Amino acid sequence: MSDQIVISGIRGIGHHGVFEHERADGQEFAVDVCLDVSTTTAAGTDDLADTVHYGLVANAVHAIIVGEPVDLIETLAERVADACLAFPGVSRVAVTVHKPHAPIEVPFDDVEIRIVRSR
Repeated sequence: MSDQIVISGIRGIGHHGVFEHERADGQEFAVDVCLDVSTTTAAGTDDLADTVHYGLVANAVHAIIVGEPVDLIETLAERVADACLAFPGVSRVAVTVHKPHAPIEVPFDDVEIRIVRSR
């Protein structure tokens, strides 16, 4: 049985998208991650070294959001998942990428992609 660390709404301006204006102008993206971890040892020792440092995870996710542009949010989500799984102790991750300003011609609230990846 796994415990979870959830970080919601990691935001940054990224230049992701297939259209030239998306690459040139950029737009805000938000990412949620849900990390499956075991917190038993950390709860017993009360030591940060025995858990996944969620501040470092958030920094890694933010760096991907504002980093190298990709065409698809599917690719962005996959890169985030790979980064999260690189942290020792993370056995599974669910990633949601929000693109609230996607170039859609009708009124909408958000575009999201959700993926789940495991070691």
